[in-house]
Amino acid sequence: MADRDVKAMAESIEAPSFDNVAFTTPPDLSKATVAVVTSASLHHEDQEDFAPNDIGYRVLDNDNRDYQTGHWSPNFDSVGFAADFNTVIPLDRLDELAAQGKIGKVASTHLSYAGNQFDLSAVRMDSGPAGAKLLKDEGVDVVLLTPV
Repeated sequence: MADRDVKAMAESIEAPSFDNVAFTTPPDLSKATVAVVTSASLHHEDQEDFAPNDIGYRVLDNDNRDYQTGHWSPNFDSVGFAADFNTVIPLDRLDELAAQGKIGKVASTHLSYAGNQFDLSAVRMDSGPAGAKLLKDEGVDVVLLTPV
């Protein structure tokens, strides 16, 4: 499917509107634990790859940076990721910010979803909140979203 076809399909999709919008005030960034949530379909070598219509997430261990991408969209160019994984999950940059004291620390856990989904209702209602709870339970204060 060509990119223009995907864009044409998405033009008629209405963005959700929420009556109540959740908001929290995070701690100062210099004290915050920061995680990355990406839609690059990343996983570890020993984890199951993403399949079409997979609305789940993969838990990424910060200490095991053997990330692989399972992105199956023909519109995804994996050259940048192959050259430097920081193009989709900028952990080296977060390490630098932590070393400089700009952020408190880098989380030990990050999350990856498959961003090439047509129906996001299950992510919005199920795996999204589940992932948020997992990160919150692990003490994450702030997430950096990297849409791919």
